[in-house]
Amino acid sequence: MSETAPRNRPENPATEPSAATPRTLGGGAVPTRRGGGDPGSRGRTTIADGVVEKIAGMAARDVVGVHDMGGGFARTFGVVRDRVPGGGKSVARGVKAEVGEVQTALDLEIVVDYGVSIADVARAVRENVISAVERMTELEVVEVNIAVSDVKLPDEEEESTEPRLQ
Repeated sequence: MSETAPRNRPENPATEPSAATPRTLGGGAVPTRRGGGDPGSRGRTTIADGVVEKIAGMAARDVVGVHDMGGGFARTFGVVRDRVPGGGKSVARGVKAEVGEVQTALDLEIVVDYGVSIADVARAVRENVISAVERMTELEVVEVNIAVSDVKLPDEEEESTEPRLQ
């Protein structure tokens, strides 16, 4: 007499149900997963220019040798805005971003401290900005253009809280 496979058991182990195989419910059809694929990849995420500008502004300000961001008018306007209740400090001042679906390009305007190497500060700003933006947004940063608009001298007073009229 030869041995046979037990009843209700497939002879081929490849077709045998496993713990990962959905079971039938009440003799009905096997439940299927709707939508297909990983739930985290369903849909689309868009990132506004302002979000990238804020990330880049914070990253640039973290670099030693960066005194401030923005040109003279933007900094003066920022001082006035800071004094208005609810105006708040703009971390995106001096930053302009162009955001596409997978890439972004940034323009930064910075003021450096006197005595630092401008080339070294610019390099450090680029590295810090690219790292922060790519880590937080997963966008590819294709370029970071830096314009040094001023040098903060040690004996210069901070910009006055009252704008001067001439």
